[in-house]
Amino acid sequence: MAAVMSFALDGLLAAALVWVAVWLLFARDLVRAGVLFVVFGLVLALVWVRLSAIDLALAEAAIGAGLLGALVIDAAHQVRRSEP
Repeated sequence: MAAVMSFALDGLLAAALVWVAVWLLFARDLVRAGVLFVVFGLVLALVWVRLSAIDLALAEAAIGAGLLGALVIDAAHQVRRSEP
């Protein structure tokens, strides 16, 4: 039973990762794309945890989703303000 639940969780994480990636590719608003980038990084960090790569999960959550995500969202706000 535990193997089935583990397989289901892995499948759910893989499907969520692909779903967020596709949604990110078709996002028209830059701020929405930035938020989806952060969500993608957090889901990817969960995938790294499932693969027992805790160091990569922490780096992805801190740098990929946290720092880089904040920079992308801030850049999207700057572009939005500079548009006529």
